[in-house]
Amino acid sequence: MQVLVRDNNVDQALRVLKKKMQREGVFREMKARRAYEKPSERRNREEAEAVRRARKAARKQAIRDGLIAGPKKKPAPARHAPRPGQSAPSASTDAAK
Repeated sequence: MQVLVRDNNVDQALRVLKKKMQREGVFREMKARRAYEKPSERRNREEAEAVRRARKAARKQAIRDGLIAGPKKKPAPARHAPRPGQSAPSASTDAAK
């Protein structure tokens, strides 16, 4: 796995790497390999995961077909809102610049 570091911004590259590893399932696999999993437990887990995936796919298909209502969309947060404790910049200070 490869991540490019731009402008010596290692923190951003680490965030990108963690996100990629999360998507690939590396963390889940590391957690699973910490301890031995009996074959019967593995079968049960994989079966439960398959059921979960099938239910999720059926739910998404039902939403697409209009059979059930989809999740309510959250309103987008206001952009560039002043932080708590700070006042919003006034128009007069912007004109002076």
